[in-house]
Amino acid sequence: MVLVVGFIGIQFVPVNLNQSNTVPKEDIILFYNAPKEIAGLLKNSCYDCHSNNTNYQWFNKIKPIYWLMEEHIIDGIEELNFNEFASYSKRRQKSKIKSIISQIKDDEMPLDQYTLMHRSAILSDQDKIVITNWMETLRDSL
Repeated sequence: MVLVVGFIGIQFVPVNLNQSNTVPKEDIILFYNAPKEIAGLLKNSCYDCHSNNTNYQWFNKIKPIYWLMEEHIIDGIEELNFNEFASYSKRRQKSKIKSIISQIKDDEMPLDQYTLMHRSAILSDQDKIVITNWMETLRDSL
């Protein structure tokens, strides 16, 4: 009974959701005029953990699941924030693009624990080619 009351009680602990109603002009999609296909892939597979606007599913709002997810989101944003990408130095942008390409090709991103609950975020081989080709073109233009 104590566990049930405790579980219910922690649901009332206030949280700060990673959500914003605005898309900054430094967003990679806006600033670099990404094609619709690229924008859709990035938003669907990357932006929940690498932007200022996470699309929380119902299960992500249940604590302690929320706390585990939020830790991943904070780490993801610290590592790469697509909403702030154009504000990075050109050198840092190139470095991030190199890392993005490498992690996509090596199936390191999106994370398995994310795609386990977000099946639509899994990138097909064709999706990976489309994203990495665009990223390479972007890198070469910087």
